[in-house]
Amino acid sequence: MGADHALDNRQIIGKALIVLVGFLASGLLGLIRIAVVGAQFGTGAANDTFAAAQQLPETVFVLVAGGALGSSFIPVFARIREQDLAQAWRLASAVMTLSAATAALFGLLVAAFAPFLVSHLLYVDRPPEQQQLMTEMVRLMMITPLIFSVSGLIMGILQSYAAFWLPAIAISMNNIGIIIGALVIAPALPPHPDIGQVGASNVMGLAYGAVLSAVLHLVVQLPGLYKIRARLRMLLSLRIPGVLDVIRLMGPRVFGLAVVQLNFYVNIRFASAMVDGSVVAIRYAFMLCFFVLGMIGQSQASAVFPTLAALRAQGDIAGFKDRLARALRNVLYLALPASALLIVLGEPLVALLQRGAWTAESTQAVAWALIFYAIGIAGFALLEVLSRAFYALEDTWTPVIAGTAAMLSNIALNLIFIQFIGDPASLARGAFAGLALANALTTIVEALALWWLLRRRLADDGASAGIHDRAVLVSAGGSLLLSLVMAGALVALKSALPVAGAPLAIGGCLLAALIFFGGGYIFNVSETRYLLAPALRRALKLIAR
Repeated sequence: MGADHALDNRQIIGKALIVLVGFLASGLLGLIRIAVVGAQFGTGAANDTFAAAQQLPETVFVLVAGGALGSSFIPVFARIREQDLAQAWRLASAVMTLSAATAALFGLLVAAFAPFLVSHLLYVDRPPEQQQLMTEMVRLMMITPLIFSVSGLIMGILQSYAAFWLPAIAISMNNIGIIIGALVIAPALPPHPDIGQVGASNVMGLAYGAVLSAVLHLVVQLPGLYKIRARLRMLLSLRIPGVLDVIRLMGPRVFGLAVVQLNFYVNIRFASAMVDGSVVAIRYAFMLCFFVLGMIGQSQASAVFPTLAALRAQGDIAGFKDRLARALRNVLYLALPASALLIVLGEPLVALLQRGAWTAESTQAVAWALIFYAIGIAGFALLEVLSRAFYALEDTWTPVIAGTAAMLSNIALNLIFIQFIGDPASLARGAFAGLALANALTTIVEALALWWLLRRRLADDGASAGIHDRAVLVSAGGSLLLSLVMAGALVALKSALPVAGAPLAIGGCLLAALIFFGGGYIFNVSETRYLLAPALRRALKLIAR
């Protein structure tokens, strides 16, 4: 990757804003998706089953062609493109072909063994009709990893060229497909013979919508390949220079992602033994938390990662630390107020989705789990950035070791917290909140461990100790003080406002933004001006047009 692909901090902020817009659009569509699917199917057995069934195809995609491939491919692609552009495209072609073939093989295996996996591992405590429905859904949705194996690699290639708009748009396609599945496909399908039929809608429509999501995710990115003059083709070979390097880096990364996926399965296993709706409640709460995380952590991490890889390829460790420290400051600055907002106003915000089969009890259940997930937003956001810093250094083992320790701790805390957090017989205040708290706490500890390990790694490479730690911590301290003031004001607003629901949710968000960003501007918190300036410039340009 040439020097022109290593962006400075302001350019990275600009690219992060593009990714943020994508995550914001995806998040808003995700909220619409939750509202639409919730209104159609509620939080009963049918939707519970779909929520659980999605995990298997997601796991195959993530392990074979998702984060593991992107984080391993981009640094190697950057290094080889620095030397030989044609060879870099041969590498991309070979990696795409191998990942698609592997995804297809795993898809066939999972589809063949789906009845056993569902009845003996994932949905053990559910009635046979729910297990059968989940098996049908899993088999249909196993088409998606094959499609995503191609579109995921294309996303990495485009981002490595600092082309972020089409990948940002592609993120939204996951929700658009499900929305179409709920509103159009589900009512058009013949009635399901069993629990899959809710009113006039067949829940299998959601599974077809998931397949449509994958297709849309691929199609919207294809014009980007033409623009960068991509030279992709089918090329099944392990002898292409760089392929074995990608596989070598993927090995520990796949293991690490398997650990993360195991946490999801542990949650499903625990929640499926609780009252109906528990799986949906904790999944929706995580999706809402992920919506916030996408805008704060993933947008920044996705934007800075190609630059970190380029700087590493050029041997510029000082530039590497500078970009990384700024990314850490940005995510901490935004994560702390986000946690405060979701903890205080979680229920009124979730209530905006309530309609149709989505009941007040459903709202209370999702908001209950969201409170505990929100505690860990700073940890989740830091983890997004720090793990990519290790991948840019072509070190995929260190995050795996930390993640494995976190997973074991998470399982242990799950067993403890579900004993005394919440009511096992209740959906509104269910014990599943203990699963969310365990995940949040272990993620915070994992992020801090990676920070410490990364400081040591950079020192071993000859750089000075630290990643501008003082500046990062001072910035985080300012954000924490503003967040506490903001939270106090929101608590007062909740007590004073006689009308809950939308007025409280919208009014609270406006007040929170005014206090946090206004206070940051008045007291000259550097991140306030640093982050708002590019957004204001872009807004003024749009107005001028």
